[in-house]
Amino acid sequence: MILPISLTIAAGAALLNLWLSIRVGRVRTREKVFIGDGGNDLLTRRMRAHSNFVENTAFVLILLALVELGFGSSMWLWGVGALYLVGRILHAMGMDGMMWGRMAGTIITMLTQLGLALGALAIVYTTPTNITTTEIETVAAEPR
Repeated sequence: MILPISLTIAAGAALLNLWLSIRVGRVRTREKVFIGDGGNDLLTRRMRAHSNFVENTAFVLILLALVELGFGSSMWLWGVGALYLVGRILHAMGMDGMMWGRMAGTIITMLTQLGLALGALAIVYTTPTNITTTEIETVAAEPR
């Protein structure tokens, strides 16, 4: 089964991860800090933006894929995934000084996780319990 929403958002997240990594690398190169943060405030903020992205994105992508499996593809789910990526961009920009972006990105991230978690629970508790799994009969191969 192909999960178009999850795959698209995961691809977007991978590209965003690369962008965040490049931003860290640029400061490291310019400031000649190759291990740790060297006490450089900008490097610390960019490293935290990147780390925070990685810390949150795993949960979002797992929940997104599972909700898409249980609920199916929908415009609502597309919107949630796209909004999450926008929120993470805002958060990264906010870590560079655009403070409203950091706050907006944090709120979007939290609401995305909450919404997906509630959606996952709704799927579990509203799915009819009389649905059964299909058993596959194993047939032994005939000897040649």
